[in-house]
Amino acid sequence: MLVSAEEMLIKARDGHYGVPQFNINNLEWTKAILNACEEMKSPVILGVSMGAGKYMTGFKTVSAMVKAMVDSLGITVPVCLHLDHGTYDGAKACIEAGFSSIMFDGSSLPIDENIAKTTELVSIAKEKGISVEAEVGAIGGEEDGVVGMGECADPEQCAKIASLGVTMLAAGIGNIHGVYPANWPGLRFDVLEAVRAKTGNIPLVLHGGSGIPDDQVRKAISMGVAKVNVNTELQLSFAKATREYIEAGKDKIGKGYDPRKLLLPGYNAMIETCKDRIRCFGSDGKA
Repeated sequence: MLVSAEEMLIKARDGHYGVPQFNINNLEWTKAILNACEEMKSPVILGVSMGAGKYMTGFKTVSAMVKAMVDSLGITVPVCLHLDHGTYDGAKACIEAGFSSIMFDGSSLPIDENIAKTTELVSIAKEKGISVEAEVGAIGGEEDGVVGMGECADPEQCAKIASLGVTMLAAGIGNIHGVYPANWPGLRFDVLEAVRAKTGNIPLVLHGGSGIPDDQVRKAISMGVAKVNVNTELQLSFAKATREYIEAGKDKIGKGYDPRKLLLPGYNAMIETCKDRIRCFGSDGKA
């Protein structure tokens, strides 16, 4: 049973912790995340980017896999299946496919167009009990070919989008996707404070959560961030463990080449990364 993100984010906002959004890329990612969150008793949002959805042969495939896995694994914590950085058409496709939450990323559009399309999607989603995330101010780095320089959101524009009835708002505060460079100046807490002042009590979202120092993540959570997105961190831990397995020659011992053995170290590494992030965000025991 998939749920909307609304209730879990309101609880997180009021309880001053962050719900993790872990992006999924395949079966191993989904299984590792669900098992880690069940063990830690943390609510979870499974993020699916447009590119990951295409890679997994479509949003219907993703939705069917996640629903079946939640049932087969006996998952008891709240699970939300969420489109990450979706286009207008992508958001509609995910609603049709049975996702319980969508993000429409209209941050690159003129504000009036962003408002018009967000308004329409909110209306469709609300009828179906689906939560909606909107974005103002491009998140830095690159994701699915969309490049942002880490622009900071305009608090006035944030107020306009927040007033449309969206469940949560992603506001750029200097955060970026991917690996953070050594000269990254850090999060702009002055911008976060200004956005909070203009948007009231709406749960805020911190994208690019991989690599931000823990103290900055916790401070952002204390200032109204209720959802923290993690993707790169899982990819790096999976790649490191897989590389070590192959470099040690373990794939050449017996049937070490069997994908179930070959992918196991990376799978286990992702579980530990998830548990570490859940502790940092404070969502353990909150399911």
